[in-house]
Amino acid sequence: MTTQFTPVTSGARLSDQVAQQLAAQISAGRLAAGEKLPPESRLVEQFEVSRTVVREAVSRLKSLGLVDSRQGSGVFVSASPPYAPLNFDSRHGESREAVIQMAEVRRALEAEAAGLAAQRRTAQDVKRLKQAVQVLERAVKSGGDGVEEDLKFHQAIAASTHNPFLIGTLEYLSQFMRGAIGVTRANEARRVDFAAQVRDEHAAVVTAIEAGDAAKARAAASRHMNNAIRRIESADPAFWRQEGARLAVPLVARR
Repeated sequence: MTTQFTPVTSGARLSDQVAQQLAAQISAGRLAAGEKLPPESRLVEQFEVSRTVVREAVSRLKSLGLVDSRQGSGVFVSASPPYAPLNFDSRHGESREAVIQMAEVRRALEAEAAGLAAQRRTAQDVKRLKQAVQVLERAVKSGGDGVEEDLKFHQAIAASTHNPFLIGTLEYLSQFMRGAIGVTRANEARRVDFAAQVRDEHAAVVTAIEAGDAAKARAAASRHMNNAIRRIESADPAFWRQEGARLAVPLVARR
């Protein structure tokens, strides 16, 4: 039977919505293990999105281990999808807990990444970090949520470690971090002082990395995550009802 998909709409990232529908079909067995995904042109037509959106969604599924590419043949459902990833749902209590837990994971990894970056950064790395901060600031000033730009900033720190395993680990986690970053940034955007704190915290990490001070870089990155947790803990229930449910998008349906 031919699999049918529903056109996606504005709101959550289009690629997230496409990935979610594809993952749901895999989870339900309507796209069976070993089965080839529909052609890109058909996905574009059914989802009513660009080829870029479809490619981003498929890339997301590859990172999650749900599909794999076979050169010259196409993209196929993995024989045994390995896990059911984190799912940020609309129940504000669980979403709050999940966001805090992700911040705890990030604190452990990103503090070390910042320290190694301080020890190993090149002039080009520092330039990329500063550019990432500027891009983030411009995105926010132009009315964007800054989620992707924030993620790219932290990925630039990881890249400055020149450790492929650490880079790969944080790249993998980015599939889950987007939802958490969306929630934290929405909370921070509610208050001018919160937004200013985030800018200062990012600047402190970059300054320490540029100075080559590993201890300060680790401390600054750890402090950034600690403060992110504190800011989330200060959000009232109304925020979780109105904002958390809207921004926290499930990446893959639970099996």
